[in-house]
Amino acid sequence: MKVEITQAPVAQTEMLVRKPVAEVFEAFIDPRVTTNFWFTKSSGRLEAGREVRWDWEMYGASTSVLVKDIEPDKRIVIEWDGYSGRTTVEWTFSAREDGTTYVVITESGWTGDGDELFKYVAESTQGFTWTLAGLKAFLEHGIKLNLVADKNPDALKAGWQPA
Repeated sequence: MKVEITQAPVAQTEMLVRKPVAEVFEAFIDPRVTTNFWFTKSSGRLEAGREVRWDWEMYGASTSVLVKDIEPDKRIVIEWDGYSGRTTVEWTFSAREDGTTYVVITESGWTGDGDELFKYVAESTQGFTWTLAGLKAFLEHGIKLNLVADKNPDALKAGWQPA
């Protein structure tokens, strides 16, 4: 059976974080916070028009991130090296009346055939789900779960240990 893709694929995941929107937004802007739940190193804070580098030292991987747009406490848009070239990632932050924040992350812009696109969407959705779960544990409970590193322990660089 051959399945035809009629729309450009988009990965999406979302999560409620029981912290105010300013704190949740800042967790993705400030690498001193982000390194506690996602990548291990960054060349700097996210600022519109700025290019930064993110490293996942445990895997020997990195990406160049171009910050396309920032709306404080509402939205972040970047372009980075996706599975098939540059893709767009967007975070939206919705403040809720009870002081919590609803975060939605989407990634789009891959190229490839149907099987490749399906794989990219699945892997991106999974990766950003781990990222949001790690964010939630860190911000709400001060716990570093090491989800990104523990997702693929056989691919870790020799001698790497979580901080």
